[in-house]
Amino acid sequence: MPRASPLPWSLWGRPGVKTLVIAGVFVTTLWNLRCFLNPSKGSREDSEHAEPLVVLVWEWPSKQVPNVSGDVCHELYGITGCRLTTERQLLHRAHVVVFPHATLQPGQERLPKERPPGQNWVWVSLESPSNSRALAGWNQTFNWVMTYRQDSDIFIPYGKLVPNRSATMNIPAKTNLVSWVVSNYHRTQKRAEVYKNLSRYLHVNVYGKANNKPLCKDCLLPTTSKSRFYLAFENSIHRDYITEKLWRNSLLAGTVPVVLGPPRANYEQFIPADSFIHVDDFNSLEELATFLKTMNSSRYRQFFAWQRRFSVKLYTDWRERICTICTAYPHLPRGHLYPDLQSWFNS
Repeated sequence: MPRASPLPWSLWGRPGVKTLVIAGVFVTTLWNLRCFLNPSKGSREDSEHAEPLVVLVWEWPSKQVPNVSGDVCHELYGITGCRLTTERQLLHRAHVVVFPHATLQPGQERLPKERPPGQNWVWVSLESPSNSRALAGWNQTFNWVMTYRQDSDIFIPYGKLVPNRSATMNIPAKTNLVSWVVSNYHRTQKRAEVYKNLSRYLHVNVYGKANNKPLCKDCLLPTTSKSRFYLAFENSIHRDYITEKLWRNSLLAGTVPVVLGPPRANYEQFIPADSFIHVDDFNSLEELATFLKTMNSSRYRQFFAWQRRFSVKLYTDWRERICTICTAYPHLPRGHLYPDLQSWFNS
């Protein structure tokens, strides 16, 4: 195509042409200014929560309510754009409201009378289905679930392994074979049955309220670390239900966990296969006891190879757990309600 000829210099002197050019520049400037001041719908959606996301905790999950004023998520955990509050009068400003199951009463009398448009409610529980009552009363109530289950909208494990670069192993000195700390002991539990039968073949040092030997908070790890093995027996057996009994009492303490809980394959989604012993690995408890009693030092050290690559991170502060809601928020489904909370949790 032939190139457009430039405007002859002689024409610039004509008032009509000069006015037309100036008007064109002015209109273009106004259009660009309009686009700047009134961005597209997509841009508005992207910046919808440029202001802090307000997360209201309807009732704090633990007995002691910590200080959540200020920017605690950023100050403590490096999570920006997140504000926690326990002030119920801020309900209409909250983007998310958190309801810990342990604090919910049967029925819905103590819930907010109305839900502001676009607000999302989160059901939170760290207990297993066996220890969670009255779930049937909360159908069509919560948008998201926040539990230890990996398929939760917001996943909050009891602990995890994080990479480290130490390339060292730290195995505390051992003075006994097996220990177990238990507070709530019921004969109907699977772990009670396994302990009773296992103790026929080896001695287990039992601590905790159930054996009238409670341990202070700072005494637990030094006590369990002296054992070669620790019975990380869960109080009930459910998918992904792997608690502090494994993470804190055993791995963090520097002892080898003997686990009773979900199948081995489920544990291996969280920790290396050679870092623990599963009760189901053996045909009988007598065989398990023999394995523990006859293990030599070389074989024992192999269970700690994970320490060369990982460290244990515990999740103990509810502020950290709740701050993770803000991290997950952009990716969570909108407009969804759990029709049958009990069926989901028991699945």
